[in-house]
This record gives sequence, structure tokens and C-alpha cells, in this order.
Amino acid sequence: MDLGVLRKVGHKKQVEFSTPVIIAWHNGKSRIVGDFRALNTSTIPDRYPIPRIHERLTQLSQAKLITALDALRGFHKNVLTDNSKKLIRIIVHCGIFQYLRIPFGIKNEPYED
Repeated sequence: MDLGVLRKVGHKKQVEFSTPVIIAWHNGKSRIVGDFRALNTSTIPDRYPIPRIHERLTQLSQAKLITALDALRGFHKNVLTDNSKKLIRIIVHCGIFQYLRIPFGIKNEPYED
């Protein structure tokens, strides 16, 4: 919550949808892990066709700057839309929380046109 990833939305409030969670332990620290498989089956996947390697190498030969993206730390960066926040909620012993940013395990973010 301190990182701006989760927001408490209530304790005894009824919600339309929530995700099951487990508590995972790693190196003596606990973390909440959401099981988003049910939500992912209802989500239309974004399509990102992989370009041909020859086309990419031709484009790179003309590049002035090359960069790398850190996909490992890419989660919890992008802000969810209001409609998406309603779908990505978790219930734990201390209340009902909704994600404000895309969590690990989401296929792709539902979006509004």
C-alpha cells in the first residue's frame, strides 16, 4: 500500500469480482500472490506480431541509440483504468483491496476505447 500499488476499498463491502490469493514466502519475507487465471481466460489478448529478424537488423543498422527494457521490474508501473481496477481486487483477512497498477500475472490490461 505504501508503494501506491494497492488501495483498501472496504472490509465488509460486497464486491462483484475478486481474485483468490495465497501468501508466498521467500527468504523469510511474505508477499501476496494473486491467482488471475480466471480473469485471464476472460481477457482478449493483445496481439504483438513478432517482426522478421532481417527487418529488425536493417532498422538497427540505422539507429543512433539502442536501449534495453527491464521486463522483470515492469509490473506495478502502469496505472490501471477505473474499469480495470474493479476487476482486479483481492480479499484478505484485513479487508478488500484493489490494485491501482498492473500486477504480476495479468495477461494484459483491459482498456477503454
